Amino acid sequence: MDTSRQTVKIHISELKIGMYVSKLDRDWLETPFLMQGFIVESLDDIDTVAEYSEYIWVDAVQDTWIPPEERAILGPKPQAKITYINKVSAEQERAAAVSVYREARRLTKTLLDDVRLGGVINTEQAKSTVKDCVQSVLRNADALLWMSRMRNEDEYTSEHCLNVCILAIAFGRHLGMSEPELEKLGLCGLLHDVGKMRVPHEILNKPGELTPKEFNMIKAHTVHGRNLLMSSPGIYHGAVDVAYSHHERIDGNGYPRKLKASGISDFARIIAIVDAYDAMTADRCYSRSIPSTDALKNIFKDRGTHFDERLALEFMKCVGLYPPGSLVELVNGSVGIVLETNHRYRHLPRVIVVHDQSGKLEKEQVLNLAEIEQGNLDKSFLVKRALRDGSHDVFIRDYKEKGLVFRI
Repeated sequence: MDTSRQTVKIHISELKIGMYVSKLDRDWLETPFLMQGFIVESLDDIDTVAEYSEYIWVDAVQDTWIPPEERAILGPKPQAKITYINKVSAEQERAAAVSVYREARRLTKTLLDDVRLGGVINTEQAKSTVKDCVQSVLRNADALLWMSRMRNEDEYTSEHCLNVCILAIAFGRHLGMSEPELEKLGLCGLLHDVGKMRVPHEILNKPGELTPKEFNMIKAHTVHGRNLLMSSPGIYHGAVDVAYSHHERIDGNGYPRKLKASGISDFARIIAIVDAYDAMTADRCYSRSIPSTDALKNIFKDRGTHFDERLALEFMKCVGLYPPGSLVELVNGSVGIVLETNHRYRHLPRVIVVHDQSGKLEKEQVLNLAEIEQGNLDKSFLVKRALRDGSHDVFIRDYKEKGLVFRI
């Protein structure tokens, strides 16, 4: 028998870092854990498991666990992690986030259009855009993350660049980076795909399968991006590296230089994860979006080969099960849109219910699913699964246009 698959039942007091939890004494849907089976990475993980289970089942032998000292470390010399506290609620930040996002989207589109027409990158404009995003995320990240879910397929590249900027800043905040570092990381995210402005439009937006020659033209955007940024006055040198390296892979099978882990910078590793996540959760001309939970499972699967192991796991914690703007189906068949995450109970967000159990559109109702834990809401309101935007004919942009999410 393969002993790596044998499991034993233990009390929570016996759970240790490095163990692989394969089963709980309660339904997975009633917990905040994304994966049905996970490695205990920290004491915080043990505390979280203890909140939900008294007994768990763990693998008797777990050969795939990577000791902490062998994992990739963020930065050459770790600095003290900053713990941020929301300055305002998501509701209070929402109006400011709308203004920030609209202006940032306008400026990003202008910046990329200028490059497409042969102009140079407006470095100061880019920095100003990022600074406004950083301030909003530091006040409360959920509001601006909500805005980043508003998609327009016809403007994919510019919106993708801005969304990667916002997601990267939120991830950097989660990692405890300083404000100046967040501004640098956000700039890397905003400009990571600027080289695509040098790729022919008909290739960039081709709905069908690319030929090998066309795919090579797409891959060349990393070189175009490096060259464009190197010729831009006052640009942060890290943005040049990220534009050039965000498609490199930890196992050395990326492009354009096939760099391995030791040759890939910290910011490039972060943007690689954020870039992939945003792309997977957006409708593109050549592929449909997938739910956030599926995108996170893909990142989990590719950790240690495509993505930095530690950062991939941290990103999953940062985004959580159901990020703001996610479409979800509840156990009772209702459909809702996630308004705000619950940082204590990640699986119990605040949602707007837009369809009732029969699928009929009803008057929207706001529910705080955390009330399930207090016994004030039936367990039928647990989230059953995440959905892709447009499922059940529910489109996030429609509710933005109605102004619903900003009145609640």
